[in-house]
Amino acid sequence: MKEWVGLAARLVVGCVWIYAGASKLLDPAQSVAAVRAYQLLPGNLAQPVGQLLPVLEVVVGAMLLLGLLTRGAAVVSGILFVGFVVGIASVWARGLTIDCGCFGGGGYDPDAASKYPWEIARDALLLLASVYLVWLPSTRLSLDTLLLRRTPEIEGS
Repeated sequence: MKEWVGLAARLVVGCVWIYAGASKLLDPAQSVAAVRAYQLLPGNLAQPVGQLLPVLEVVVGAMLLLGLLTRGAAVVSGILFVGFVVGIASVWARGLTIDCGCFGGGGYDPDAASKYPWEIARDALLLLASVYLVWLPSTRLSLDTLLLRRTPEIEGS
């Protein structure tokens, strides 16, 4: 059963990353503006982070979707989700009202404060799914299983 839960976690987290990254790839200037809106990085770092983050999200998502180097992709995924939870909590605590920029967009949003708890909860759940995949990277229908000849654990064995 664990390997099927892992498959579901891989597919959900992978699809979220691909969607988030792809939506930002279409407008790199907006992605940079969203990173700047958090006011956490020095100005000279916001641009490369805003430009590279969508690429990293798509790569991590694709690796999880395919089940390729699952544990490593899940570690990167978990680190990103921790960073996003900290970032959202930080702007909330500082009274900033910005769109999280999670799926494109970013910048001022007068209703942002009411969204922060849901965004943190969403990212925390996706973080838990990522941690599960670090703990149990062998899942059904993965390239890891095919290429590395791993056998998913069978319940009760």
